[in-house]
Amino acid sequence: MNKLMTGLKEAVRQAGLRDGMSISFHHHLRNGDHVLNMVLEEAARIGIRDLCVQASSLFDVHAPLIDHIKSGVVTGIETNYMSGRLGYAISQGILKKPVVFRSHGGRPDAIESGRVHIDVAFIAAPASDPMGNANGLAGPAACGSLGYAMSDARFADKVVIVTDHLEPYPLFPSSIGEEDVDIVAFVDCIGDPQGIVSGTTRITRDPVGLTIARYASRVIEASGLLADGFSFQTGAGGASLAVTQYLKPIMRSLGVQGSFGMGGITGYLVEMLEEGYFKELLDVQCFDLRAVHSIRDNIRHIELSAKRYAGPFAKSAAVDSLDVVVLGATEIDTDFNVNVHTDSNGIIMGGSGGHSDTAAGAKLAMIVAPLYRARLPIVVDRVLCKSTPGSTIDVLVTQRGIAVNPQRTDLLDKLQAHRLPCFDIHELKSMGEKVTGKPQALRPDGRVVAEVEYRDRSIIDRIHSMI
Repeated sequence: MNKLMTGLKEAVRQAGLRDGMSISFHHHLRNGDHVLNMVLEEAARIGIRDLCVQASSLFDVHAPLIDHIKSGVVTGIETNYMSGRLGYAISQGILKKPVVFRSHGGRPDAIESGRVHIDVAFIAAPASDPMGNANGLAGPAACGSLGYAMSDARFADKVVIVTDHLEPYPLFPSSIGEEDVDIVAFVDCIGDPQGIVSGTTRITRDPVGLTIARYASRVIEASGLLADGFSFQTGAGGASLAVTQYLKPIMRSLGVQGSFGMGGITGYLVEMLEEGYFKELLDVQCFDLRAVHSIRDNIRHIELSAKRYAGPFAKSAAVDSLDVVVLGATEIDTDFNVNVHTDSNGIIMGGSGGHSDTAAGAKLAMIVAPLYRARLPIVVDRVLCKSTPGSTIDVLVTQRGIAVNPQRTDLLDKLQAHRLPCFDIHELKSMGEKVTGKPQALRPDGRVVAEVEYRDRSIIDRIHSMI
């Protein structure tokens, strides 16, 4: 049996790719990914049209999708996150069908429940053997965990491993097993691992962000959750990551050892693992190269599938065991609903990712954000897009003070006992508007360009075009 092929041309033909199919990709190489563009270029070259792209996330490197949409090669997109030029183009209405946004837990649920059918999965694998046992631990494009590709590999009709690094059979360990793989396509380069790192995966040096992080760490301390067995996840924003640095001395002074850190793993969490602040890391995605090296070398750094990470209808998921999650926002309204899909002009520039999953699962879901950005207040009457419902958000932390969801009177009592500066969220809104002024209400009212599917499979909101 020979699964191995050189280049994508023969692999695409053998996979039976044809008009109208759904093809999937993962985003572990983030802004360094080459595979999605390579596959669509080959599809366009041979005249295939009307494809639906099922990608776990899309970055600015995937801007060539715009031309494929214009030419009719791609007519549908379903994803968890979208940024850069593609997000701007979608916001202008370039795609006739609305994009479907899901969460990182919602996507594997949609695949495994059959609500999403994948005809061909193209899985970028930094290392593979000729039979398709694959991982992200070796090779020039090593990216670490392949957690987002696991459901695709299990449930797609055809699975194509795309790799630039072959190892002898059997490759061990394997994130993707040969029993699910039909074709191994050997190419010159699957991507640039330096693209894993972006400006959103570094601790902020901004004094405002650092003030927010200090307050956030004190909220965690005051919550009563910071005890042995503590579990923690932080988002990839600079202020969110800074919380880890302020948390360490508090954990040290209390003599606390956490059970696990989780999520997209950065070097900051790796450092906490190595220094004994956590017993394990649970990793669905590596956010920098230090994390890539750690998951390869440290047995206590554990790879997760997206389903195990956050599957809403799994028998259990790791998010359900989270004590604290620290998350960002582009907007939050006075009902604590959070927007992470659009900017303040309604332009698509992100997506839920694990935001709504972790907020639903954690005992304490915290939003950290400045009171205003670019002369616009962060707290608004109603968010332009509801990404995460306010019922799952416990607290907002800004540089001027803290607002606790009225549902959490127990938490408010604890924070006030620790003399933290607590305000009603309407007071924080007024503070921001005193600096920025009250912005003119803006709500794009063109046709629907995207639907936001919540983790319970309902449509929580719709995004409209600017024109």
